Amino acid sequence: MIRISPDIQEAIAAGRGVVALETTLVAHGFPPGEGVRVGLESEAAVRAGGAIPATIGILDGQIVVGLTEAELGRFDVSARKLGPRDLAACLVQGAVGATTVGGTLAVCRATGIQFMATGGLGGVHRGWPTPPDVSADLDVIAQTHALIVSSGVKSLLDVPATSELLETLGIPVLGWRTNTMPLFYSALGGPNVSARVETAAEAAAIAKSHWAIGGGGLVVGRPPDVSLDNVEPLIQEALAKADADGIHGQAVTPYVLSYLHRESGGRTLAANRELIVGNARLAGEIAAAA
Repeated sequence: MIRISPDIQEAIAAGRGVVALETTLVAHGFPPGEGVRVGLESEAAVRAGGAIPATIGILDGQIVVGLTEAELGRFDVSARKLGPRDLAACLVQGAVGATTVGGTLAVCRATGIQFMATGGLGGVHRGWPTPPDVSADLDVIAQTHALIVSSGVKSLLDVPATSELLETLGIPVLGWRTNTMPLFYSALGGPNVSARVETAAEAAAIAKSHWAIGGGGLVVGRPPDVSLDNVEPLIQEALAKADADGIHGQAVTPYVLSYLHRESGGRTLAANRELIVGNARLAGEIAAAA
């Protein structure tokens, strides 16, 4: 069921750093064509950080760990969005499946990959418990020996509630040279992190210690290089429009992202691309230091 590219197999066997990358960002996070470019830039950034990239998705009845450029081009808006619950059905039915953070981590658990990079994590949706929508990402992180570099949680979520749930699940949130959790597009204003880290080696050492004493996943929150501090009103508009248009569940995130990219004149699109690539580079540095 799992096909791992030779360079990734060799890296895992040799104990070298490998960084998992999801494919939902490629298929659903950007306008057509742009997602593939961001995916390739992220892979290059992982290599620049000193590690091996492992972009993960489902094609032709196989979980592919280490997609080729041609294979990456098959991930468009028609691809299924795969959380952990969706992997088996997609495999059996032979569909193209783009992995979310949770779906990617499920594959990491099966292959021994311990590092991942993404844009933002899933979490508690605004208005909880109406609807009672909490992403599967957090439970999977808690159960997986993996360190995930992100710019906090997705901007459309309830960040304080997600922070509380991370604490409840025993998931450390390490601030990359910051004392507060990044707010995806914004560098400041989030809840306090559990610890601040200054170097990739320090983050890697904390991860190893956490796993050695029986812990699960960790999150490193890296603030965006360029902070957009006036996006919140647009997010509220986008969520209200999604609700009015009957958009729910997994369809909300791509809908809101499209709205933000359009209404911000492309500023959120540029910021999203830059933070994803920056997170990939940092994840590569931490994996190489482990």
